Formats: sequence, C-alpha cells, structure tokens
Amino acid sequence: MEKKISTKKNSQKKQAPTLLQAIERVVELSRDSKMSAAFMRKAKPELSFLATSYGITERQAVLFCICMERGPRRVDFDDIARYLDISKISALSYASDIDALVHRRLLRFCNAKDEDDFDIPTIVIRCLKHNEVYELPQRTGLDCAGIFELLNLWFEDLNDDAISAQELREELQSLFDDNPQVGFVRHLMEYQLNEEDLLLATLFCHLLINCDDDDIRFNQIVDAYDNNGSFNNAKAELRSGEHRLMRQNIVEFRCEDGIANNHRFKLTEDAKHNLLAELKVNTVEEKIADMVEMGKLTEKKLFFSDSIEKQVKELDSFLQPENFKKVQERMRAKGFRNGFACLFYGGPGTGKTETVYQLARQTGRNIMVVDVPQIKSKWVGESEKNIKALFDRYRDMVKNAKLTPILLFNEADAIIGKRKNGAENAVDKMENSIQNIILQEMETLDGIMIATTNLEQNLDKAFERRFLYKIKFEKPDADVRRKIWMQMIPELSEEEATTLSYSFDFSGGQIENIARKNTINVILHGESTNLLPTLQDYCQAEKLDGQPDRKIGF
Repeated sequence: MEKKISTKKNSQKKQAPTLLQAIERVVELSRDSKMSAAFMRKAKPELSFLATSYGITERQAVLFCICMERGPRRVDFDDIARYLDISKISALSYASDIDALVHRRLLRFCNAKDEDDFDIPTIVIRCLKHNEVYELPQRTGLDCAGIFELLNLWFEDLNDDAISAQELREELQSLFDDNPQVGFVRHLMEYQLNEEDLLLATLFCHLLINCDDDDIRFNQIVDAYDNNGSFNNAKAELRSGEHRLMRQNIVEFRCEDGIANNHRFKLTEDAKHNLLAELKVNTVEEKIADMVEMGKLTEKKLFFSDSIEKQVKELDSFLQPENFKKVQERMRAKGFRNGFACLFYGGPGTGKTETVYQLARQTGRNIMVVDVPQIKSKWVGESEKNIKALFDRYRDMVKNAKLTPILLFNEADAIIGKRKNGAENAVDKMENSIQNIILQEMETLDGIMIATTNLEQNLDKAFERRFLYKIKFEKPDADVRRKIWMQMIPELSEEEATTLSYSFDFSGGQIENIARKNTINVILHGESTNLLPTLQDYCQAEKLDGQPDRKIGF
C-alpha cells in the first residue's frame, strides 16, 4: 500500500518539502555530526516530517537517510560510522534502530544469517520517486488474493536471503492466525502440519499462484530450510514418497511418459481444489470439461422420424424440472438409484449432440461437456485421476446448482467401448481402469449423464446395462430431409426441396454443411438465379468417392 504525502498550500506558509527534499536536507546536516543534540535540533523540521510520515523515531529517520545516501545497496555499520564520524562501536549501538527499520520494511538485511549489511527495498525507492510513503501491506482482514500478495513479498525476501526460514515461519503463523476467515488458511490448517511442512506447503502454493510454476525442483525449496541437514532430510523423504506432504496428498511426483520423476514435484489436484478454490486455479478437472450455460444455447429446430421424435419428447418431459424432481423423490422412496444415464447412438450428423443442447435449453439446464481425448492423458495414472476429479466436480455442481446440470460425454466411443480382456500394456490397463471408474460412478450417479457415440456396435455390455434411456438416431427419411432442406434454406420451393431430399441420402449435418456453403456463396457473389443446380453441385461435392461425407456432429 502506498499513500501520497499531502502538501497543503498556504500563501502565508512555506510549502511542505517533498520526502526527497527532506532526506537530502538531513543527509547534508548529518555528515560528521556525530548524531549530536545540536544537529538534531537543526534538522528537527525535516526529521519530524519524516518520522511522522513513516511512523518511525527521529533517530531512525537519520539512519534511513544515511542508508539512502550511502546505498541504496549494501550499507553496513562501517558506512554509518564513517558518515557520522563516530566509532564502529558507537555505530553498532544503533542496531536496534536498524532492526526497527527492517521491521518497518524501509530496510532489509542483505543476508538474514548475517545482519551486518542492509539495503533499501526497490519498492521504497519507487515510492520516493513519486513522493509517496511506502506503507506496510495490510495483514488482517485479507482475502485469498491479499494473502498471496503478501506471500510473494516474503518469498522474494527469502530468495534474496533478506529473511530467514525461521523468521518466515513465524510470519506465516502470525498471518494465518490473523486471517482464519480465508478458505486457503482454513483448509491449510486442517492438515495440522508442523511449522516446517506448513512453510513448504505454502511455498508450493506460492510458486503455482504467483510464479505459475507447477513443476518444482529441489533447488526451488532449499531456502525453506534453516540448514543443509534439514533440507537433506526433507529431500530424502520427498524422493522416497514418504514426506508428510505426500502422505497427506498435498504434493506428488510429476510424471514423464508414464514414469514418476522423484526429482520433480507438483501440488495434487486435490490440494489445488481444496486450498486454492478461491483463486479459481485451472486444475485438471477444469481443463477436461467446459461449462455451457443454458442461456447461451441457441434455439434450433430439429427434425426426426416419428419414432425418434416420440422418444426425444418423452425425455424432454422427464427432464422438465417439476417432473424430474418428482421422479427422483419416488425413486429414492422405492430404494432405486436416482441418477439417470442416457445413450444417444447412431451415425454422424444425425443430431445427437444438438439434441442434448436443445434438451438443456428447453429444461433450463447447464451442460458440463467432457473433452474425452483430454481425459486420456499421456501420463499413465493421470487419466484415472482426471476422471475421478471430473466426477467430483460434477457432484459439487449438482449439490450447488438450482437445477441439476447435464454431464455430457460427447463422442464417447473411446471410453465406453468394449474392455480389453487380459490387458497387459500400460495403455490398455489405463483404458480399462478409466472404464471401471466410469461404471462405478454411474452406479452412484446423482444427476443426469448423456453419452453420444457413433459406434454402438463397440459398446461394452456393462455400459449398455447402465444406460436407462437409449435412443438410436438414424438418418432422416426423405420426408424429414425435405423439412430440413426447407428449414435450412427457406428460399427453396417445396418441389425443389423434395427433389434434393430424394436425390441425396444425406444426414441433417450434411444438409447443414451445404446450407452453410450456399450462405457463403450468397455473401460473396449474391443470390443465385439457378439455386437448385447450385445446391446439386454442392451435394455432389459433399460426397467422397461416391459415399456421403463422414461429417461429425450436427
């Protein structure tokens, strides 16, 4: 925090000096003064001004001014002795004043293990240039962001040897005691760590939040220990995976190509979720799923055969909030599972994904869309954590949401396909493990899960049993295709739409593709005078080797 020095203008009085002017005057008067009473009287106006501004004594103000003149880097007691023309012993008598200036953060020790050298912090100098007093950061009533601003200052001092590990541990304890209202502090205290482990856990959090570093090496944590013995003990425990922070699932090894590296470490996803929720850290479960808000979904008319239309309408009725709540309550009363899993299966472009979006829009629900390829991390062991974290996050959303959101596994072929019997290699084992986790989660699901797949013939039987609703999306027949053509391109006459629908056995997604091409053509070249032939050309181009284009999605 910084504050401007007010300079009241009064025609009857001299304008107050700036901070730098006051410091310059004290520096001028104090040279060879021996800190005498005569000097103190002569410099009284400036010293009083500086002492009041910074909340220090007048003698401390003199020493601060001398350090500014002799520094601002690496000033020692010899410099003070020479400047005041006093003995070194006399200069050492000001040690308590130097300590007070360090505590006020107007000075800092160059090395916490050797308090003979001190300098002026850069932020103090920067404030002086603008005639501003550097104020100590607030330490009580902080939010999580304020805590980490303070941690950033302290860990910078630790790296510069301006504060010792022991002093920082004491500062942390005081800071946490003064701010129990902060979630980060509250959850960190729940681990009941000793002072040394508390500092290390805080350091890991600081490096992630303030330095965007989640790949921690030993050279980054050595300063958190008072001596080599303590550091070596901690290093051995970290390498073996026996460190308390690892046993309590706060820190874990980083992995490279499926192999744990016991020289590199990171916060666990659980620790990020528990400790850093207030700062919305981009944890794994946030990377593998995106939230689609109901209010951002665009209304879109869908056309299906009578059979599919009937099933979709039934599902829409069931998902209406008042009906869904009643059904869940009745299911609980009868001892049934009250989660609902649905499978939409069929060829590409038949409207599976868009149907999920329209159901969500019509029933007022948000959608958590899972990035299936991202789940299957290249690190063996990480994928299982990803999927567990994903369901943990969904559970939290269900608990806190007014309306139960939809969990959408789009194009889920890769994770609900047939499990591999006798899997031996790491990748096959990982895929089986992911599937087992999903199957277990579906058993205890308290929400709405919808999966879409193009390859229903590969569906594992265990998954098939767990999907309560299964809707097969087929390519539209000629009558439905005609309606889609007319919806997508209103300029078509009914006769032209009928011609296209019988000539080309396209899915709704393919017809939309052609409609988009036509819109681009109109923008670039204006309305076509021969619309039907133009669209027929587009239809021919949509085919690949005589087959309909395998366009994914609707």
